[in-house]
Amino acid sequence: MAGKLTTGNITGIEKLHIVGGAEDRTAITNGNAAKNKPLVVCFGELLIDFVPTVGGVSLAEAPAFKKAPGGAPANVAVGVSRLGGSSAFVGKVGDDEFGYMLADILKQNNVDNSGMRFDRTARTALAFVTLKADGEREFMFFRHPSADMRLHESELNTNLIKQANIFHYGSISLIEEPCKSAHLAAMNIAKKSGSMLSYDPNLRLPLWPSPEAARKGIMSIWDQSDIIKVSEDEITFLTGGDDPYDDNVVMKKLFHPNLKLLVVTEGSEGCRYYTKAFKGRVPGIKVKPVDTTGAGDAFVSGLLNSLASDSKLFQDEKRLRDALLFANVCGALTVTERGAIPSLPTKTAVLDALNKHSASKK
Repeated sequence: MAGKLTTGNITGIEKLHIVGGAEDRTAITNGNAAKNKPLVVCFGELLIDFVPTVGGVSLAEAPAFKKAPGGAPANVAVGVSRLGGSSAFVGKVGDDEFGYMLADILKQNNVDNSGMRFDRTARTALAFVTLKADGEREFMFFRHPSADMRLHESELNTNLIKQANIFHYGSISLIEEPCKSAHLAAMNIAKKSGSMLSYDPNLRLPLWPSPEAARKGIMSIWDQSDIIKVSEDEITFLTGGDDPYDDNVVMKKLFHPNLKLLVVTEGSEGCRYYTKAFKGRVPGIKVKPVDTTGAGDAFVSGLLNSLASDSKLFQDEKRLRDALLFANVCGALTVTERGAIPSLPTKTAVLDALNKHSASKK
């Protein structure tokens, strides 16, 4: 499909077998956020996903693994860039081959990686991701601690964060110090600079000390965000078991006075949206899922790319619905291939799919 990571005739995940030598390390970062375009800055984790070469098996049964870049905030940054937008990533990896490989992949995908830092004492995080028969995932993480957890406030690229039209983050960076303090400081810098704050909790329960700690940590910054995207499962978890399809539950327990937009993703069924003025649902498009890794991140990148260039979307329901359908298609196209970053779509691919979807409805 369109939008593959390419270098010469090497495509997709295969590109990830190339690791730069010492000469690459001197010029590994770039500050090339596209000029005159609204900037989306993504903060958080960047890691290596190891994905089984066959689907429907446990980690123990997998005959082999392919490595792929991962980490929700980094996926969103690449997704925005792939769609023609301007994006940057702020976070920390290890001073190791995987860390430099990840920095280089961001650079190749036109993501400004000048906010990346390299830790000499902790390794780049690893995650083994099992693809079950239905395309859903199970995770095993190796981060004891990993470099992303060791980002300090003093290491933040504050000038880059101040340029953000939208500052996007998850909750994994809230689990441990010093990264938690760096996360809160970055949010504060962005907010004071006039950025919209975008939050996708991206619940990964095995990484938290307990479910209670996860719920408390995720909700601790809830009321500061302008845009929040959650899944059905995350609503059930955050509300203590309430019905994720009940609009009253969503509005009473999750909507807050400062929120401009709350989006609930429903996988292949599409999404629901809630603003102060209106609410509704936008159906998804049907595809055959191969790997759901990165689908939510692709959705977020599609939505944020639209919002970055049209910040008044919240006030016009038709324009918002169009943007959410675009985001739904971004997510749908991503699940048709393995790996998150290699399968993130281009704007052309999304528009082609939208045209086919529109034609099929006539």
